[in-house]
Amino acid sequence: MTLKLICSIAVFSSTYSFAQPANSVVDKIAAQVGDNIILLSEIQAQKLQAIQAKVEITPQMDCEILEELMFQELLINQAKLDSLVITDQQVDAEMENRLRVIEEQIGGRAKMEAFYGKTATEIKEEFRPIILDRLLAEEMERNITLDITVTPKEVQEFYSKIPIDSIPLINSQLSFQQIVLYPAVTKEDKKLAYDKLTDIRNGITTGKSFDTQARIHSMDPGSASQGGKIEATRGMMVPSFEAALFSLDVGGVSEVFETTYGYHIVKLLDRKGDDYWCQHILIVPEYSSTALEKAAIKMDSCYKLLSTKKITWDEAVVRYSNDEMTKQNTGIITNPITGEQTWDMEDLNQVDQQIFLLTDNLEKGDVTQPNLYVNIYDRQQGVRIVRLMDRTEPHRANLKDDYALIKRAAENDKKQRTIAKWTQSKIGNAYIRIDDSFKNCNFKNKWVSK
Repeated sequence: MTLKLICSIAVFSSTYSFAQPANSVVDKIAAQVGDNIILLSEIQAQKLQAIQAKVEITPQMDCEILEELMFQELLINQAKLDSLVITDQQVDAEMENRLRVIEEQIGGRAKMEAFYGKTATEIKEEFRPIILDRLLAEEMERNITLDITVTPKEVQEFYSKIPIDSIPLINSQLSFQQIVLYPAVTKEDKKLAYDKLTDIRNGITTGKSFDTQARIHSMDPGSASQGGKIEATRGMMVPSFEAALFSLDVGGVSEVFETTYGYHIVKLLDRKGDDYWCQHILIVPEYSSTALEKAAIKMDSCYKLLSTKKITWDEAVVRYSNDEMTKQNTGIITNPITGEQTWDMEDLNQVDQQIFLLTDNLEKGDVTQPNLYVNIYDRQQGVRIVRLMDRTEPHRANLKDDYALIKRAAENDKKQRTIAKWTQSKIGNAYIRIDDSFKNCNFKNKWVSK
């Protein structure tokens, strides 16, 4: 298990990312870096996270975790010496992300508070310094490697040193473009949604259950089945939503209001400082079947022009697509998992199975006929044509076909060597003590003299 993997587990994993009960292990000081101590309980907590993440436990894991924690302390010390700044907004955002993960795993904010025996506000205050230190360490590490680049010669040298049997096998990679036409939502469509929600609100204010109305009518997939219930903190929802919410007294129901998602009403259930509990109902304006039919007819025309080569693909994207995600990039579909323009089958199965089914029998440069399409980001329905840009065969990575991949690997290798050099230079300027129980650890860095 690598140090980086251990670090990732420490940052992103389970409910225990914040703390374990203080009496869960017999505690002692495992190491000291400068004025900061590392407790045995910290090592055991991260080891537990590794177990929960189903990471293979090795005999040297305790040593690897300890070394990673000492490295983090070096980063934090240097960040403070360099006066690096982490804003309150950054800390708050990271804290909310952590709390949200814990709430999802433990069953809600109330259960989380019961588990820790503290309010959400108290939990935030207790762990705020920990989050701040983590962000300082991450920022310091970014600064160390900020200007690192590799030349083509360095990429070649890196690749030439990889043993042949260690060169990774690259699965078939595909790349796609699309033209998407979403039907227009008219003023009449929006009025229908507004009026529907107004009727729902009137029913609630005259005695109908908000919970039942949300389950029946709300178009928010995340909360409808829960009666529209949401637990959140100020800043988590869009401003117009929270403006309506924070203007209410407990038990109050808002007037109908609009956000980028559609029309809402919200009922305030409870509020403690910036934390709130509410119910809401969302009605999204829907276009008429006539609008969808018009879009389909227009895309049929586009397909015929492409098939007869009376228009180029790039021209068709400009003329027909209204998809904000792809129309400015000749329709290229970016893989949201990797951030790359290429896809493997595993990513396709997770994100957009329809693409593979549509293009499996196509040759490079071929286009599909228009098909109904649902946007994965906001569930917006439209009509699209997909073009197969490229399809590679499975192969061992090589400089010709996989230069970008090998370049990233070379950059990461150079960054790791730079970090190792930086670490060794800082060790000599810091007071470091390691408990005798770790004296046989085979550390990557020379932390203390033998």
